[in-house]
Amino acid sequence: MNKPRVAIQGIKASFHQEAAVKFFGEDIELVECTSFKQTFEALSRKEADYVVMAIENSIAGSLLPNYSLMMNYNFPVVGEVSLRIQLHLLAYPGVKLEDVKYAISHPIALRQCVDFMEEYPQIKIIESNDTAACAKRVHDEQLTDTVAIANAMAAKLYELDFLEKRIESNKKNYTRFLILADKQNGLVAEPNKASLGFQAGNEVGSLAKVLNIFAEHEVNLSKIQSMPVLGKRSEYMFYADVEWREPKQYDAAIKQVLKHTHNFNILGEYRKNDKI
Repeated sequence: MNKPRVAIQGIKASFHQEAAVKFFGEDIELVECTSFKQTFEALSRKEADYVVMAIENSIAGSLLPNYSLMMNYNFPVVGEVSLRIQLHLLAYPGVKLEDVKYAISHPIALRQCVDFMEEYPQIKIIESNDTAACAKRVHDEQLTDTVAIANAMAAKLYELDFLEKRIESNKKNYTRFLILADKQNGLVAEPNKASLGFQAGNEVGSLAKVLNIFAEHEVNLSKIQSMPVLGKRSEYMFYADVEWREPKQYDAAIKQVLKHTHNFNILGEYRKNDKI
């Protein structure tokens, strides 16, 4: 059987690769992309079989543009994986902390290390597009005044030294990733979780009705997120994750919810996986 081709935003040793390996195992073919939109394009052109995409971080919150991509491309969610985010200060071999003038990383990674970096006001923070790409740059350009903030996989691949380990402020920080596929690979056996998108009426109690239907059918609402509908004032799209024990509970709830919503979409039905 061919290796699954997995599209990720970023390059080898990024957190997206770490998430892909955690979900699929080591035997995968990575399709490196410069943006989340490119990962969906790779799936559209059949250059990839799956997309692994970050959807929320326990500190930075939800990645709202990624919900829009899911709606626009309509590829089903077939799984999820959560990853503990561990960040390290990585330097070219031989560089000492007192030599460092700049620290480069992704803006979200930098935000997660703000407490540590405040102890070194002499180090200038520079935002970049990808944690692993920053580590690669330190290696390729043999930078002796610049450190990257990235994961242990990047340290190993790009042969960098650990100046400091675990510099993230919150040691329980994690990111949740969704796995998406084309329709052909979209069916999951015995799902017990779903991601939904819908609009509720703009009158008193309309959203409450929807939420009560889930509660009445013993379907757990594990997440709800609102996002403005582009170009439509005071209209919001709601994204919800729901979980169930019995499929009939979920099926009955969806039938009822359809009567009280519009633009309703099942973004994917899959197996719950919240192990970190």
